[in-house]
Amino acid sequence: MSIRFAVLGAGRIGQVHAKAVSSVQGAILVAVADPVESAAQHICDSYGCDIRTIDTILASADVDAVIICTPTDTHADLIERFVKSGKAVFCEKPVDLDVKRARKVVETVAAEKGQLMVGFQRRFDPDFMALKKAIDDGVIGEVEMVTLTSRDPGAPPADYIKRSGGIFRDMTIHDFDVARWLLGEEVATVQAAASVLTDPAIKGLGDYDSVNVILTTKTGKQCTITNTRRATYGYDQRIEVHGSKGSVSAENHRQSRIEVANADGYTRPPLLDFFMNRYTAAYANEIAAFVAAVANNTPTPTTGLDGLKALELADAALASVATGQTIRLS
Repeated sequence: MSIRFAVLGAGRIGQVHAKAVSSVQGAILVAVADPVESAAQHICDSYGCDIRTIDTILASADVDAVIICTPTDTHADLIERFVKSGKAVFCEKPVDLDVKRARKVVETVAAEKGQLMVGFQRRFDPDFMALKKAIDDGVIGEVEMVTLTSRDPGAPPADYIKRSGGIFRDMTIHDFDVARWLLGEEVATVQAAASVLTDPAIKGLGDYDSVNVILTTKTGKQCTITNTRRATYGYDQRIEVHGSKGSVSAENHRQSRIEVANADGYTRPPLLDFFMNRYTAAYANEIAAFVAAVANNTPTPTTGLDGLKALELADAALASVATGQTIRLS
């Protein structure tokens, strides 16, 4: 059985998911929708699908599932429309920028007995999956402390920042999801600090570019997250998990895995420079997991509730920055 997909939104992340669908066995890209004709045409030419409107896709009998890659402020409405139409939904994070609206979406999906998977691709990175397996296998004992480093080479365009909901809801939200995944417990308190250190214009947009967060669970497990919008050396993605019997870590990916030694010392190739090439395998793996869930009518591995929980942590981090206090989650 093949799952027939439509991609809504043909921008950068839409192109990533169109490529992922084309690489996954049991997935077929049927249609793409985007108001920018040239963007939609690029995906159409690359993967042999049709260009349709969102309304047409909603009514299309030859579409089983949609991948929502449209601007964030359209996610909630589109999720509800397509779930009510009987189609499975994969949606890029976040579900919405407002926690109450996101909660309503989760309730709607449950009421409709629909399938919703939220795009947290880092859970599907081969190295991170191996790290999680080591934890689950008891190799390092009980998890005690998690350290997540996520640094972008540069900030996104101003127009994107204006609509993104800010660094905590757009960038750190991935780390919030990974933290919950690795800690194995829900977060009880959030303490955050945030600054603008890379570009004063970001402050004018009401956002930050440099943040640190400490998450603590009820039993005292801790996770430290560090994010910045400027890493001159490439896309910095690292994890270390310390446990009662040892630790496990996942290091950065480089353009190649060689090391040169000469009179100038030891040198290695630079890091990969962007999420689109760092997480190529992860994007394919998450779509494969979604295809399996749809085909077998089983729960998706990352749900609307996961999206809601990560958004709640983002809001708590913002509240912590605004008040200078540790925020306790109810």
